[in-house]
Amino acid sequence: MSLFTNPNRIPENYGLKIAAGLIGYFVLMRVIGLHHHVELRLLNLGILVAGIYFALKKFKETHGQHINYFRALITGVSTSAIASILFALFLFIYMKVDEAMMQSIVENEPMGHYLNAYMSAFIVALEGVFSGLLVTFVLINYVTTDDVNDPISKGN
Repeated sequence: MSLFTNPNRIPENYGLKIAAGLIGYFVLMRVIGLHHHVELRLLNLGILVAGIYFALKKFKETHGQHINYFRALITGVSTSAIASILFALFLFIYMKVDEAMMQSIVENEPMGHYLNAYMSAFIVALEGVFSGLLVTFVLINYVTTDDVNDPISKGN
């Protein structure tokens, strides 16, 4: 089985897809010249929501329509962590190659003079992981999870 068909590798599979979507969206905004509009970063959240939703849905499909709450939480957060780290790595490399972008951040952002490519990439990764955690919490309530089993009584 490959990474894209293995039901035990869903976070890696969808994390790569989300990262590709984020990178593609970033490159598109740079090419058409809308990269300076910070508000357009909200669409990154849409890409993240869609990716995590489809990861949870795929998990249910490949595991007999069952997913418990904690497995859903792990799947969603790990998917977003993989995507966020890969996207942050891409941005780090991009900021090292395109020094004009990093200089623009330093000059135009309120705390920009404290930033460098390392800190910027770290902040993007951290933001992505926490956004993924929040998105997962919301989606777990939308994607039906299994009921928690009744506790086993001890000898009564």
